[in-house]
Amino acid sequence: MAFVAPIRVEVDAAPETVDGLRPLALVNYGHLTVMQVRGGRTRGLDLHLARLDAANRELFGRGLDGDRVRDHIRHALGDDIADATIRLVVFRPYDAGDESIMVIVRPPGGMPAAPQGLRTVEYQRPVAHIKHVGAFGQIYHGAAAERAGFDDALLTGPGGVISETSIANIGFFDGGSVIWPDAPLLAGITMQLLEPALAARGIPSRRRTVRVADLPAFATVFVANSGGVAPVRRVDDVTLPIDPGLVGTLFEAYESVPWDVI
Repeated sequence: MAFVAPIRVEVDAAPETVDGLRPLALVNYGHLTVMQVRGGRTRGLDLHLARLDAANRELFGRGLDGDRVRDHIRHALGDDIADATIRLVVFRPYDAGDESIMVIVRPPGGMPAAPQGLRTVEYQRPVAHIKHVGAFGQIYHGAAAERAGFDDALLTGPGGVISETSIANIGFFDGGSVIWPDAPLLAGITMQLLEPALAARGIPSRRRTVRVADLPAFATVFVANSGGVAPVRRVDDVTLPIDPGLVGTLFEAYESVPWDVI
């Protein structure tokens, strides 16, 4: 799993320092969101802010001001960076009152255009509904999948029940609707944006249990994260069908989502 060097890192709207990063390095407790920024805008800004606020209430017992988050992102981008990948991490500096906000600015990214290959692994993220910093397991399995020639790991539970991949949601098109796994998972921002965009195009979404053995029966399987969407061509040694029409609709639905000013 490739790690892209940051262009800029700020903690509480100031350049990173050893003292500023020490609490996160030693305690490894916090939450985050990742967004693509183009021209100082991002998709689903309200959803990102709601995610951060809800996670902060659960982890630290209070909400997180959205205006403060936006101010920190704008400060980190400055006047010289219009397009970027933003990783925003919220953590508490020891027993201090306010949580700290770290903004990591990396070059803009996106989902690979080629159909994806996934390797199944029996693993589920702890506290899966929160996008949190304790990500050793998913990084480990994602990197192992890449070394084996796949693009990512497909996380499953007992009986082959599918939840998500190490870095994305996974959806299944049954010919009439998109099915998202009814399993412990993170409700990704792109997943939340796709649901109404697809519904507007006559493709409803629903939840149900999906097992690895069910995959060949679907017309198309796809993944979605902050980088976009991509079809899945194979899982382990099984080749999956891809419906070009549905893939085109997925791309069009995603591209139709407006960009919000940060």
